[in-house]
Amino acid sequence: MQAPSFGGVKIPSGNNQTIRLSRGASLSDFGDKIGVNPASLVQVMMHLGEMATATQSLPDETLQLLGDELKYKVEVVSPEDEDRELLESFSIEFGEDSGSEQDLRPRPPVVTVMGHVDHGKTKLLDSIRNSNVVSGEAGGITQHIGAYQVGTVVDEEDRKITFIDTPGHEAFTAMRARGAQATDIAVLVVAADDGVKPQTAEAIDHAKAAEVPIVVALNKIDVEGADPQRVRAQLTEYGVVAEALGGDVQVVEISALRGENLDGLLEAVVLTSDAALDLRANPDMDAQGLAIEAYLDRGRGSMATVLVQRGLLRVGDSIVCGDAYGRVRAMLDEHGKNVQEAEPSRPVQVLGLTNVPSAGDSFLVVKDDRVARQIAQQREARERFAQQAKSSRRVTLDNWQRTLEEGERNELLLLIKGDMSGSVEALEESLQKIDAGGDEVGIRVIGRGVGAITQNDINLAASADAIIVGFNVRPEGKNSQLADRMGVDIRYYSVIYQAIDEVEAAVKGLLKPIYEEVQLGSAEIREVFKVPKIGNVAGSIVRTGIIRRNAKARLIREGVVISENLNVESLRRFKDDATEVRDGYECGIGLGYNDLRVGDVIETYEMREKPRD
Repeated sequence: MQAPSFGGVKIPSGNNQTIRLSRGASLSDFGDKIGVNPASLVQVMMHLGEMATATQSLPDETLQLLGDELKYKVEVVSPEDEDRELLESFSIEFGEDSGSEQDLRPRPPVVTVMGHVDHGKTKLLDSIRNSNVVSGEAGGITQHIGAYQVGTVVDEEDRKITFIDTPGHEAFTAMRARGAQATDIAVLVVAADDGVKPQTAEAIDHAKAAEVPIVVALNKIDVEGADPQRVRAQLTEYGVVAEALGGDVQVVEISALRGENLDGLLEAVVLTSDAALDLRANPDMDAQGLAIEAYLDRGRGSMATVLVQRGLLRVGDSIVCGDAYGRVRAMLDEHGKNVQEAEPSRPVQVLGLTNVPSAGDSFLVVKDDRVARQIAQQREARERFAQQAKSSRRVTLDNWQRTLEEGERNELLLLIKGDMSGSVEALEESLQKIDAGGDEVGIRVIGRGVGAITQNDINLAASADAIIVGFNVRPEGKNSQLADRMGVDIRYYSVIYQAIDEVEAAVKGLLKPIYEEVQLGSAEIREVFKVPKIGNVAGSIVRTGIIRRNAKARLIREGVVISENLNVESLRRFKDDATEVRDGYECGIGLGYNDLRVGDVIETYEMREKPRD
């Protein structure tokens, strides 16, 4: 059979032979599999109307398209399958208990508390935690590690429950986006005087999507206007039917503020666990589990809170967690005390990892540091290639109309973050009212919240292919770079109608050339000086980029925009006027704005015209 020719390049037919490629593979990887020069495949791609370099990570669809053209069956290996194959190559079984049925022992349930803002989630967690502190513990809880274990007595038997203290539903979703299933039971906190709110409904959706049983904590029963029966009736509309109304969901009336009936809530959690779940694990195997949260401590390095799901984790074990690895140098419990080992369902803080893992990353104990390093490095490379391929196809407000025309989606997904809950609700309501031009397309808000744009928001947007709308808020820390790396489109607005107009234009395909905001730099205020006839001047150090005189600026305090549309009116290095100051240098910045505080961030930018695709 004669080899087919593509623009003069002859490549042998694959005769429907199957080849396996990793997600995010390049033309070089494809060429290696079929024994063809990658440069030839570049010409084939041009023949197909696609521009790609030999080393560029490609989306699954492009690999399939190329395979069809060359008569190959392309099988794209998912990250999960690739990880499983990687671990199998080291003779490691992950995600299941090794040993026989007799080796399994009961383990405590793992609980996540969810619900609407201001309904008492944090107060409930604090009350449970403080009421279960060991008597005589100096100062009570000395350390917050994102999870803790409490004890209770049910039917004269001592039982334990592990609580995961997440900062909202976003962390829960970030874990699920990574395929992590940390939670056994969801406790839904609902205020008896307020009833079911949007975030309550969202929490119910999250719990049902995770397929975990729900226990309802009916809080604030001591508040004037509390009507528990009305709330029970409301919950039935969302498929949460209380036992008193013929359902199977336990509803416990409590007062987190006064600490009333907390024992009843803990008992309901244990009884729900016993009735609906068979929670057992093998405590005699090498430990496996999840990272719940992690951060970098300047003195002690990477601090990761992990939840042991099976096996026994010991000090001195070699572990790999996501793309981080190391030896467990020490383990701390929620009281800041050193522990030598952690059994299933036990949360501990681990010291000794090479870098900071992400929430939801799986961890496992391996035989030595060399194996841990190899697994971590291969995971990191695989994740990098997969993200490059994913970001090349990520939906933005600019290309949404094109993806709609290609039949890829009929819904624009948005995640809204704002400086005030009223602003977020108003913006969401306005966006939902946009006439998308019939029933063919729609707008759906998959998340909303108050405060700076967090890593969890970016994770949620990435997993759902959503666009983040920031109203008077900015990303915290290095999350702007994370969004760029993951290909998540973040749009910033200070006026509601601008956001409405742009989203409406995107939905209707009317996007015209716009001015794009280009970041110049940021500076942290170290000191504030009062200058006669001028006002307050910010003694600052430039943290990133460049600060330029006459550039546009905004003032940010704790991730929230305090003032927009400012200008760098004066810029000085010591006593001399400066045109610009680069990162690492100190300078005095005058904005013509007097409400300056130490720790505030001045962000400078300029507007450049950007034609739309």
